[in-house]
Amino acid sequence: MIQFFRSAVPGLVTLLFCLVFFPLHLVAAEEGEYIAIRKEGSGNIALVLDKLDAKGRKETSYAQSLDAIMNGGLDFTRLFSLISPPLNVKDSSDRKNIVINFPALTSVGAEVYVGGAVTMKSDEIILEMKVYEAAGSKLLMNKIYRGNEATLRTMGHAFCADLVELLTGKKSVFGSKIVFISNKTGFKEIYECEFDGYGPKQLTNSRSISMNPVLSPDGKHLAYIDFTSGRPTLYIKSLIGGRIASVGKSSVSIDPGWRSNSEVGATLSFDGNQEIYLVNIDGTLSRRVTNSKSIDISPTFSPDGSKMAFVSSRNGLPQLFIQDLASGEVKRLTFSGRYNTQPSWSPAGDKIVYTTWEKGGEINIFTIGSDGSGLVQLTRNCGENKSPSWSPDGEMIVFTSNRQGKEKLYVMSSKGGNERVLLQGDGEQTQPSWSLFR
Repeated sequence: MIQFFRSAVPGLVTLLFCLVFFPLHLVAAEEGEYIAIRKEGSGNIALVLDKLDAKGRKETSYAQSLDAIMNGGLDFTRLFSLISPPLNVKDSSDRKNIVINFPALTSVGAEVYVGGAVTMKSDEIILEMKVYEAAGSKLLMNKIYRGNEATLRTMGHAFCADLVELLTGKKSVFGSKIVFISNKTGFKEIYECEFDGYGPKQLTNSRSISMNPVLSPDGKHLAYIDFTSGRPTLYIKSLIGGRIASVGKSSVSIDPGWRSNSEVGATLSFDGNQEIYLVNIDGTLSRRVTNSKSIDISPTFSPDGSKMAFVSSRNGLPQLFIQDLASGEVKRLTFSGRYNTQPSWSPAGDKIVYTTWEKGGEINIFTIGSDGSGLVQLTRNCGENKSPSWSPDGEMIVFTSNRQGKEKLYVMSSKGGNERVLLQGDGEQTQPSWSLFR
């Protein structure tokens, strides 16, 4: 029997325009107007994020926390080249009429300047943020965010999300979640963390083996496989009400993947063969999708739900195939690589990321166009790299790697590069899945 990388038990189966605008130009987009900036040759936006103004002990403390939150968030995206502000960047002697030294900003190569202030009204924290075009001295955004001490991180990231959308025309990763498996308790349980690895928390406590967690597009349901019943069973958990449904028929279940908010694909074996079915969120079967004598696993769906990419052994060793769900037509997608598994369809619908077991024993991550063109290798010479999953904006990929010994979660650019550890916790972390909602 074929062994696939996503199985935890042996034997079981951009719309980011690369244009140069200097000075900045407003570009009409489908979702509204935005500022498109790209520094030629770097691909990053040269940004000065100045320290927040504040008066008073509490305000100053909150401002320092927000400075760190926003700097860390924007640095995580790798969309910006963060430049230290010139010493004479502004004159704040008149709080009501702060004067910004735009020539000083352009002299250090800044394209965008961001400044702001923290004030308080009773127990409410008020964050006012302003964004300027450095070359033209033009105010691009002036927005106020309100919260309290417990919501500082949310406030800071809300601004970061608005800034990314303003400058790129795209939604960002801020507010998104990543689910994954960790064995820190001695059992394989499902955990959740924020997009940057912050605040991991345990979602299951089955004291058994859980695997293959995936969040529905709207983030309201979690599909996963669990061995509590003695066999791998598909469970669908409501993250709002806590209700848990399972597939009622006696079978082995593996590798769920959401087609929509109400339907998840998974491999079931109750007919004696491992085929992919669509399952409703109440655990009832919707319909059978594949019908072959081979092993078919790991469904991942195009953003509109009309097509499914999956792994099949129908031509020998596992390769990626795409099936049109209306006509049932199946086409082979990958021809390079002897052992291709773990596909994940990009949010834009143009690419599929997957893993390949290479001859030397390495497992590496590749992307390929959904039409079979443009094969790109993303990882190399660093051990086993598995379970790739797209960020909701399509700019990054989270994956598992054992390059430092234990398996940990990493993130990298969707084009490869900028690889770094997502979080450092006890035990090992595997099988990440990035939510599409924020």
